[in-house]
Amino acid sequence: MRIALFQPDLPPNVGTLVRMGACLGLPVDIIRPCGFPLGREALRRSAMDYFEHAEIHIHADWAAFQESVPGRRVLLTTKASVPYTDAAYLPGDVLVVGQESVGAPDFVHDAAALRVRIPMKPGLRSLNVALAAAMVAGEALRQTGFSPQ
Repeated sequence: MRIALFQPDLPPNVGTLVRMGACLGLPVDIIRPCGFPLGREALRRSAMDYFEHAEIHIHADWAAFQESVPGRRVLLTTKASVPYTDAAYLPGDVLVVGQESVGAPDFVHDAAALRVRIPMKPGLRSLNVALAAAMVAGEALRQTGFSPQ
């Protein structure tokens, strides 16, 4: 299982997800362009001392990510009809989160084999992407027999 961030806007969310990836043994894919300068030092600052323990892959764009990362795409989106707790996850899944500001574009939705949502109170827009990824990753890892390596 992996976590993929599509064109992230906020360094703290990247840092949070890199830290989660390090702790849970999940590779983290960052798909450019980002809404901030992304480099080794920026990642080290946002992920703190977890940076050295994380498996991070940076992709030039969506096409490069699609070409180099195998696995079923599972998109976390408010536009999905399937609650994340009702979905069946696979060990090789790639959990994809969209941009904090606008979500994921149509071509990312089209590439997803599964789209899941987190049920929320009516009238509220969305959760923070790092929090949403943590919730869905927790359920996906529970279903697939998570064991940190």
